[in-house]
Amino acid sequence: MTTLEVANQYYELVKQNKQEQIINELYSQDIVNREPEHVVAMGFPIITKGLDAVKAKSKARKEMIEQVHSGYCSEPVVCGNFFSVVLRRELTMKGKPRMSLEEIAVFEVKGGKIVSEQFFY
Repeated sequence: MTTLEVANQYYELVKQNKQEQIINELYSQDIVNREPEHVVAMGFPIITKGLDAVKAKSKARKEMIEQVHSGYCSEPVVCGNFFSVVLRRELTMKGKPRMSLEEIAVFEVKGGKIVSEQFFY
């Protein structure tokens, strides 16, 4: 798949709330995930490498959420081997009040798979 095709598939799957399918179908075995430094306070590493580690991190994060009230993903912006989206969610974390989250995600595609992702929030 081209970067545009991967970006469009990502967008369609996010709209359907199919995050596991995104990871299983679009991510490279060697995916590198980068988060802002403040994730350390939540008990997560800034850099996560490898598909199995990213899956485990995604599962751990999902388990912290009590309820997702709404979600939004902008249409992807594609440039070369990269695409970017804006993600917004209204959610309640376990034991915490309802909150709004907003982030920009930047993905790199090589060989038809997402090889890196970086989140800014």
